[in-house]
Formats: sequence, C-alpha cells, structure tokens
Amino acid sequence: MAGPRALLIVNRHSRSGTADLSVVREALASHGLLVIERDCPHSDDVADAIRRECREVDLVILGGGDGTMNSAAEALVECKLPLGILPTGTANDLARTLDIPNDLEEAAAVIGAGRRHAIDLGSVNGKYFFNAASIGLSAEVTRHHTKERKRRYWLFAYVLSLRDAWRNTRPFRAELRCDGRPARLRAIQITVGNGRHYGGGMTVSENAAIDDGWLDVYCLRPGSFWGLLALFPALRLGRLRHRESVQVTRCRAIEVRTRRTLPVNTDGDLTTYTPAEFRVVRGALEVFVPASYQSSARVEEDAAAE
Repeated sequence: MAGPRALLIVNRHSRSGTADLSVVREALASHGLLVIERDCPHSDDVADAIRRECREVDLVILGGGDGTMNSAAEALVECKLPLGILPTGTANDLARTLDIPNDLEEAAAVIGAGRRHAIDLGSVNGKYFFNAASIGLSAEVTRHHTKERKRRYWLFAYVLSLRDAWRNTRPFRAELRCDGRPARLRAIQITVGNGRHYGGGMTVSENAAIDDGWLDVYCLRPGSFWGLLALFPALRLGRLRHRESVQVTRCRAIEVRTRRTLPVNTDGDLTTYTPAEFRVVRGALEVFVPASYQSSARVEEDAAAE
C-alpha cells in the first residue's frame, strides 16, 4: 500500500537552502512518505506549484524561512493541505513558535511522526500572515534587511537594519478600532501579532500563542534610539505591557488608519498599505508539530490545574 505523498519545495536562496537534503529524504522515506520534489527558483513560484500539485499530494513540506512560509499560505488554505516545515531560513520564527527543531533531520522526523495541529492565521487586507504584521519602523527595517546582509551577518543583521531604519523613520498618527473600541495615538511602530515570535526571535507577548484566536497588538510610542535599544530585553521576552513607552492590547479584529499612507510588513515582506484591516482566522491551517509543542488550550489547562 502506497504511503502519503508529500510535495517537497525548498527555497535554495534561504540561509541553509543549499544544505544536503539526503538525510531529509531518508528520514521521510523511513516514515513511509513518498516525496515529490519541485524546484521553485523564486518565492512567487511556490504558491503556483502547490496549486498545480494539490490534487496529487497529501501534504506539503516547505524548506525556507518565514518569507517562504508566508508566500505559500494562501495556496495551502485553498488546497486544504497540511504543512510540514524544514527551517532553513535566517529567523525561522514560525518554527520557533511551534517548537520545531532547527536540525533538518529532526524536523523531517517531526513531519514523519504525523502529529498535526490546527493553527490560526492573521489576515491584513486579505493577505495572510503567520507571525506578525507591522506598520512603521519594522516596515522600514524590511527595506534595509537585504538577503546579502542576512547571509553575511545572520541574526546580527537585524540590529544593523534597525539602526539604518531608525534614521529614516518618522513618527505617525494613527486611529485604531480594536474590536470596535476606538483609540488615537502617535507611534513609531504598530505591531499586530498572530504567532508568538517575529523579527528573528522577538516575542510579541509573553502570553501570545498561534492557536488562541487572538491578535496581540502593541504600539511603540516615539522616543530615542537608545531608549529603543533599552527595550530590547522586553522585546525578546514579550514583556512590553509594563513599559510606559508601549501600549499593549489584544483583540480579534483591528482597523488601523494613518494620516499618510504607510506600508505594512507581513512576516518580513511589504505586502499592503494603510488603511489596514486585521483579523484572526481561527484554525485556518494544519501543521506538523513535535510532541513537545503545547497548544494554548493545553497551557490553559495546565495553569488551571496548578
């Protein structure tokens, strides 16, 4: 009896995209998966490949970073195919959120084990995202965060890009409606998180989860560059709600309007502009997760038991 058929697409331009995949193939084969490989030279080709092959396969395995995953989201939802993740990118925030190991053989074993879990997706102006969407400083960071810089400096590249972006970012005024509740503020960045991690390991909120049905939102008020650097420990740990320079909330839908049109960064790519309408799409996609991953429901159960 033939095993499940897996469409394997690896972004060869990602940080570890040129790695030897023989151990991945062997690990998948040992679990009875029949692998169909397709070459997609550009991220824009990934969704097209999934749509072409969706009737012939039972799951999709993507090798790449968060940008690769993001480019495939719409096609995965349309085709209702579960996703296996090989984290070969620079940041791999989605893999980090789901507790997927960086070792490719171990990540392939997670897929082979077959434990599937439904996660939420964020949506902004109809564009899906896994981790977070940002307006302001993070969008400017994306302009400076080039592939060449990421390859050369890896995670330190984000700090360099942040420095350069700060010099070109002006504070902006915004009107928000969070689940219908209005607010006006002046900010240098607004971040809407669906998952837990973004931007190379920063944490949206210490309570954020990718399967809890909520969007976690923080608004960073204008300040000095050194003040921003001082926030880094809180940004890494998601402990922003105790900082005076940050306004934190959570909702299921949020509208953001700005006086001047601003780009929106979704998982590292500039994909739309303000005005922006965000919403959470519950259980939009199934992914393969390790036994170590705890869903938000399990975390809540454990907390109640204590």
